[in-house]
Order: sequence, then C-alpha cells, then structure tokens
Amino acid sequence: MISFIRGAAADLTETSVILEAGSIGYEIFMTGTDLSQIHIGEELKIHTYFHIREDAMQLYGFLAKDNLQMFKLLIGVNGVGPKAAMGILSGITADELRFAVLSDDVKTISKAPGIGRKTAQKLILELKDKLKLEDAFELKLAHEQEKAAAGLGGASDGRQEAVEALVALGYSSTDALRAVRQVTDVEPDDVEAILKAALKNM
Repeated sequence: MISFIRGAAADLTETSVILEAGSIGYEIFMTGTDLSQIHIGEELKIHTYFHIREDAMQLYGFLAKDNLQMFKLLIGVNGVGPKAAMGILSGITADELRFAVLSDDVKTISKAPGIGRKTAQKLILELKDKLKLEDAFELKLAHEQEKAAAGLGGASDGRQEAVEALVALGYSSTDALRAVRQVTDVEPDDVEAILKAALKNM
C-alpha cells in the first residue's frame, strides 16, 4: 500500500524514526543498523511495508530496497512476524541471510533474537526454493561495488560497524544502538575506539 516515503528525519527513538513528509510525521520501525545511519534533519527515502493487524497498523522501513524484499520473504514464513523478521535483519545483512539459507546455516540465523533452532530450520526449508545462488552472488557483488563507489568511511559507517559488532557479541540491537549513540568524543571512523567506549556504556 505504501511502498516508500521521502521526507526529513524529525526524531529518532530506539526502534523507529519519525519521518516528516507533507506535514505528517510517520513513525517507521527500522533495524538498529539502519537507524545508526540516520541523522535528525536529514532527507531520506525509506522503503516501507505497511503491516495491518486487528489491534494495530505499523510501518516497517529500510534504507535499502533489498532489505525490504528480504523482510517480505521472511514474514511469508509461517511463525515469523514483523518483529522477528526485523530481529533477523538487525543481526545479519540481507546478503548474509541469503547465503545462510542457501548453505543450511542454522547457527547464523538462530543467533537472531527470538529465533530458535526450529524456526531457523523452518525458515531455511521455506526460503531455499525462493533464492538462487547466482542471484545471491550478483547482489553481494553489486552491494560491494556500491559501497566502494560511496567511498565508505563516512561518519555513520564506523558507528554502524560498531553496532553490528555489539549485536554479534550477543547484545540486542536496541542496546547496541543506544550505547553507540552515547559515544560522541571518538573519531567517527575509528570502529575499535567506538566499540571500546560503547562497551563501557552497556
């Protein structure tokens, strides 16, 4: 129904961004990895999924369209809701998820919050036929080229890597994001220094 929203980041919470578009503030739930790249006042285009339940209507969003596609595949799996899908995509990238499914890597997928071994196995079983190894390699290569073209090393990248490292250590994406946000007196591309300072905040 709403495929994307373009607007300015008016506010950030631990789990969402408030995007102002056409004098309306949309609350969009995002992964910690995406939120760590957003700065208040910044103009953004967020790819969205409008989720309707009996008791709620919620927008889930991603900076990359590829992540939205993976999110849609994940919530198509019986027993995986939007929160679980966001948990998976907070812990691993869409590229890593594709390779984990194609290589039957239950361990990597079950690291995500709220995803046990059984759910990970079911997820692999249901998604394997929907993914192709050739496509996975092509997409990964395209993403690496995009990163190289963007020059990496912007302020958000060191912080993003620190968030991902904390998630890999077992912290929730919310806690990791909160801890990294509190680090202000460190060079933005010094991942190690950001990580050390963030761990003190945990």
